[in-house]
Amino acid sequence: MNGSEHHVDVAIVGYGPVGALLGCLLGKRGLSVAIIERELEILQSPRAVHFDGEVMRIFQAAGVADAMTGIARASTQGMHFVNAAGKTLMIRRGMEGIGPHGWHHDYYFHQPDLERVLRQGAERFPTLRVFTGSEVTAISEHGDLSLVRFEGPPGVGTRHIPARYVIGCDGARSLVRRLIGSSCEDLGLHQPWLVVDLIMRRDLSLPNYTVQHCNPERPMTQGYVTGRRRRWEIMLMPGDDPSAMVEPEVVWPLLRKWVSPDDAEIERSALYTFHSVIANGWRKGRMTIAGDAAHQTPPFLGQGMCAGMRDAANLAWKVDLVVHGWASDALLDSYESERKPHVRDFIALAVRVGAVIQATDPRAAEERDRRIGQDSPEFFEVPQPQLGMGVRVEGPPPCGVVFPQPRLADGALLDEAVGGRFAVLGRRDVLAAVPEDIRGQWNIMDIATIADGGDAVDGWLNLHGAGAVIVRPDRYVFGTAHDAEQLCVLTSEVSRRCLQSKTIAIRHD
Repeated sequence: MNGSEHHVDVAIVGYGPVGALLGCLLGKRGLSVAIIERELEILQSPRAVHFDGEVMRIFQAAGVADAMTGIARASTQGMHFVNAAGKTLMIRRGMEGIGPHGWHHDYYFHQPDLERVLRQGAERFPTLRVFTGSEVTAISEHGDLSLVRFEGPPGVGTRHIPARYVIGCDGARSLVRRLIGSSCEDLGLHQPWLVVDLIMRRDLSLPNYTVQHCNPERPMTQGYVTGRRRRWEIMLMPGDDPSAMVEPEVVWPLLRKWVSPDDAEIERSALYTFHSVIANGWRKGRMTIAGDAAHQTPPFLGQGMCAGMRDAANLAWKVDLVVHGWASDALLDSYESERKPHVRDFIALAVRVGAVIQATDPRAAEERDRRIGQDSPEFFEVPQPQLGMGVRVEGPPPCGVVFPQPRLADGALLDEAVGGRFAVLGRRDVLAAVPEDIRGQWNIMDIATIADGGDAVDGWLNLHGAGAVIVRPDRYVFGTAHDAEQLCVLTSEVSRRCLQSKTIAIRHD
């Protein structure tokens, strides 16, 4: 059967974690969405295993955080880097209790479970349609719409969906990226590793945190995922036969220090090449890319999927403003300009950390061991990079850095109080001094205002020498103001950069 579907605001190519989350975020904002996915069902193999507190906060915005707590395990002990002698060189710091985003600092999960939660979240919206078992073959522009052509499952035939925007969440081999014509910048890491996922038959005395075994004879990673699942990642060495590495008779001897076939069964063993790549050109006309289609991060910090989730959060509110006519199409140009430097910082750090783990020259490893953690382990934290320039004030952090999510004076979490909007948070005296016409702009622009944020907000303002802050819908800081006069200027900047048609309504009124 050939058919043309009703047009949608957004067509998403790919229904993996990033595509499903983006569907949730857009559906919650009332946009019409079509998601086209090559596979008929969720792939049942383990792949990504970690997300952080900021990503759980994005899940909160999508309305799926509570369901995520049912399938993900909070982790508090960080990641330990241990040399061949068993000495701990470095520790990526963990965090007990609730972190700055209002959730735990780190979570581990089984990817099929996460995808199921995200798909259930997306499919609760009546404006969202999903086409599984369907392969996109062409995308062409026709005036104000793009026409997405795809082949359905056997017996269904060719279909077409007109869409205002097409977002490719279609992975490292992205068709949408190829159609955009993006080049890819290689940041220097292409290392094959064997990834082995085990289901434990019995409990063993294994650490519940991730261990990076920085052994030059055979670098490895071991970690506890969730439930009875554990993972080992094993670097391939010169002389290894890649085709044989996945076989049980090769895998088990590599793991014998920790686990045997009597202790566990192999769920999956697969070869991966860890890449560090970033695309140049994330948008062309009505087509945009996100997730692995735009960048690939080595797994040493567990930030690969997280980066794609941040892409979705950055895109969702901007597409919403454009589709509803509150901002011009040019707003979408800020997506790459903001996200690329941010993800580049994560990739660069992952490459540096990978160099510590992957040192295989004995002399280089000895020098590393003398240089790092000589007297005691060095502690480090995963950074919160600054967005590149776009929809934010120029200047150093906190501009362009994610704002924390405290509980406000009334006990509510910040994001629940302000919803998916811009928000002004400030000292009561600063907000009280703002003129009525600016307050009118806040109302028309649907900007939430919080004048009594409690000790946590006051502490943040004092730390940054500010009397008020404007936070974007994705919770990144637009800018800070010392007083009411500066806050008025900051409000005008928000309207100029991304809510212009709403402020035009003020003049007509």
